[in-house]
Amino acid sequence: MVRNLQLRLSLEEEGQKGSLERKVAQLLGLSRDEFTIKTLRKSIDARKPKIMFNYKLAVYIGQDLPERSDYKFEYREVSKAKPVHIIGFGPAGMWAALRCLELGFRPIVLERGKNVQERRRDLKAINQDHIVNEDSNYCFGEGGAGTYSDGKLYTRSLKRGDVRRIFESLVFHGANTDILIEAHPHIGTNKLPKIVQNIRETILKYGGEVHFNTKVIDFIIKDNQLKSILLQNKNEMEVQRVILATGHSARDIFYLLHRKKLALQAKSFAMGVRVEHPQHIIDSIQYHCPGTRDELLPAAAYSLVQQVKNRGVYSFCMCPGGFIVPAATAPGEVVVNGMSPSKRNSVYANSGIVVEINVDADLPKYEHYGPLKGLEYQKDLERLAFTSGGRSQVAPAQRLTDFVEGKLSQDLNPTSYQPGLKSAPLHSLLPSLIGSRLRSGFAEFGKKMRGYHTAEANVVGVESRTSSPVTIPRNDHLEHPEIKGLFPCGEGGGYAGGIVSAAMDGERCAEAAVIGL
Repeated sequence: MVRNLQLRLSLEEEGQKGSLERKVAQLLGLSRDEFTIKTLRKSIDARKPKIMFNYKLAVYIGQDLPERSDYKFEYREVSKAKPVHIIGFGPAGMWAALRCLELGFRPIVLERGKNVQERRRDLKAINQDHIVNEDSNYCFGEGGAGTYSDGKLYTRSLKRGDVRRIFESLVFHGANTDILIEAHPHIGTNKLPKIVQNIRETILKYGGEVHFNTKVIDFIIKDNQLKSILLQNKNEMEVQRVILATGHSARDIFYLLHRKKLALQAKSFAMGVRVEHPQHIIDSIQYHCPGTRDELLPAAAYSLVQQVKNRGVYSFCMCPGGFIVPAATAPGEVVVNGMSPSKRNSVYANSGIVVEINVDADLPKYEHYGPLKGLEYQKDLERLAFTSGGRSQVAPAQRLTDFVEGKLSQDLNPTSYQPGLKSAPLHSLLPSLIGSRLRSGFAEFGKKMRGYHTAEANVVGVESRTSSPVTIPRNDHLEHPEIKGLFPCGEGGGYAGGIVSAAMDGERCAEAAVIGL
């Protein structure tokens, strides 16, 4: 017999061994040896008057726990099967490839960047030497932007596919089983590279191919059918089905499609800054504790949203116990992003605070760029950050209180951002569309979280790669409406917003691509 229960433990009870079992025994009137427990979900409720741990449980009475997951991943040998070409090896590309194995087709992955081990050198170069490799950076390379940017798995895309299946696939490839029960699951940038490597090894083991340092520079189209792809080394590959999973920062792909006069659409997105607090300030606000947080509590996170002048201002990719990293993909731009290690043990907390950009209403001066108007606006903001930071990967920054009050900061707080910060008047440098709304938004956030609006926090510019500013259209069969054989996919196509939603879209595109092959 199996009973589903929901229980709450206080912080004190959480710290006592066996508290959960005692509560279950008391509630069901059973002795401890009559049942076993499987935790289905765990979350923390930090609202006053006291912190509580919420548990959703399956209680097995008179029987053992099931030994295996309900999910099975049965990959087939595909070395002699029909090929599906996949451009990009981020979450969408990885799960498209894995799904091809299950369906009996041979994935041939073409990734412009390097494998996870070799990427590290280029990340060191951008952090320490301010050198940006356009094909190997925090966005490009094996695993895509997610590999060295935290691995947050929370998603609202519950209707787009089987979220649990993606989580189970991650566990199959080495992720900790905790991601199956946590309300806001997270892997950590220190653990993701090994999981990504394991996924690659699965693909190779069953006959698929993964090619690094392999950049696609052209599509050869005849009679509205994609016939072949041209690589940077001038080699040409014949193709029948291509899943385009290049990510939201592959601007060369957008330009290529635009030059070929193929359908693209401007897409609304968001841009702003990244704000960094000492983690203890966020802990004290969220956990109502004036000192050091209890060791049972994780580094506190937050989620904020405010309407300002008919546009949303909200937190994005909040990284408790994390770091700010340089996410530029070309020389002459500064882009910041956030990440956390698995233990979330940095002394800093950072989050993007961004403003919704309506490309149809907000960018009249960019209208002549057509479907690329949002992309060009994005680029201009990144160039502004580059010049105001001193023409390196040093980022322009301001104390939070100075930013809101419109004053240049005389000095800045310590930071996790390795290339360094330079004091700059971001309040006046940012376009009014963004800057004025951010200033109002921060002021309101300070009312919602007492202590958030503080001179101990830095505002760092710019957070501009929240999502793709371009959509590559597709029809009901997930195929580009003008090119047979091309399947736009994931964040780069405008169809996902994070690791899990991109992975699910990759699976869907694989299923669509193999039809009739």
